[in-house]
Formats: sequence, C-alpha cells, structure tokens
Amino acid sequence: MLELKNISFEVEEEGQSKVILKDINLKVGDGKFVVITGPNGSGKSTLAKIIAGIEQPSSGSILLDGRDITPLGVTDRAKAGIGYAFQNPVRFKGIKVKDLIRIAVGSDISVAEACKFLSEVGLCARNYIDREVNASLSGGELKRIEIATVLARGSKISVFDEPEAGIDLWSFGNLIEVFERMRAAGADNSILVISHQERILNIADEIVVLAGGEIKAHGAREDILPTLLGTDSAVSACGKMTGGAQ
Repeated sequence: MLELKNISFEVEEEGQSKVILKDINLKVGDGKFVVITGPNGSGKSTLAKIIAGIEQPSSGSILLDGRDITPLGVTDRAKAGIGYAFQNPVRFKGIKVKDLIRIAVGSDISVAEACKFLSEVGLCARNYIDREVNASLSGGELKRIEIATVLARGSKISVFDEPEAGIDLWSFGNLIEVFERMRAAGADNSILVISHQERILNIADEIVVLAGGEIKAHGAREDILPTLLGTDSAVSACGKMTGGAQ
C-alpha cells in the first residue's frame, strides 16, 4: 500500500511562497487502479513527481508498505518498487529498445524475454527490438515502449503522468487495452494514473479529484464519475471530457 500523509509542496516565485499542494492525504491499496484528475494547474503532475521521488515535499511523509520512503530519491524509490512513466517519454539516442528493457529489468535478459514486454503493449517485437529510442519513433510508439519498461520493472506502484498526451487516437485505443490488461493481471501491483480522459476514468477502481492543490473528492468510480460527467469544472481545463486523446 502507498500512503501519503499531509503532503504539501511550496515553491518560491518572485520572493513569495506559492502553495502547489496542501495537506494531501491519500491511500492507494494493493491491486487498485486509481486515477487522479482535475483541471490544469491543480498540482496533479507535481503530486506524481513527489510520489516518484523526482520532487521532494515541503512537508509530510510517504509510506510504501509501512516503510517511510520520503527521504529517498528517484533511483531508490524505483528500487523500492515505484515505477514512473513521464508525460513526455525521454528519447535515448544510441540506446536500443532491447537495451532499455534490460536496464529496466536490471539483468541481461534474452531478446525473447525482452520481446515479451513489447508484445504486452501491442508492439510487433521484431520491428522494434533493435531500433534506437530516438526521433525515428512516434509519440505513441515511445509511450508504449516506456510502458513496456514499467512492466519490465515489475513495480509495486506504477505511476503514469497523463499517458494520453501527444498520441493519436489509434495509439490511445491501444493504451486503454494495455491498462485493462495491467489492471486484470495485477493482483498486488497498483496503478496510479494522472488523466482527465473519460475512457481512462471508466476503467478506474477509484477516482481522486484534485483542484487548487487539494483533494476535493475521492471514492469509487461509480460514485465519483457521474458527478464529473457533463461538467467543465473538475476534469478538463478545456471543457468537457472527451473519449479520445488530445
């Protein structure tokens, strides 16, 4: 279980303190698919980075299975069992896809084993395993390769920051299928997604609504989603939710 206790985050802007997150308390149970949604600027991505160890909270603590991991950086958080997928995947010039997956696993696995993770995210392994992770890959391809590395890590908590960003509708459909497979297979492993897409919200076990740096609502999908549909206040800064990628 992941537990956030009284997490706050402040930054200095023009000599003044600005509160990004205020007193966040959240539990993500084992095997749960949790989506955090809310308008732009609500602190969603900051919260994801704090969970991953990319940012450190100004106050509060983070527990993973009862262990205080607050002081740990991103590398030690990954070792502890927290996987993180960036909103915009990093391109690694000179590194092949198979090597990236091997790095994620932490051992020199065979090409066949590496291909298995690519197949799980809907990519034809033989077309990608020896390609470089560079500009020749589309946004959707990079996104699925990054998800393959998260699967390869076998993380207890997999955090995805707006995974739909920058991908086309076809890739978005494949992304939903990947999440559905992960949700069905992960009896103990949890998934935490930052998103305002209705199709992703529709497969969540729980939805957390973040606004103004605070949790405004948290509960089962069937309780929270009906309160969001048809509104433009909590889900998307651009208006009503849509089923496709933006």
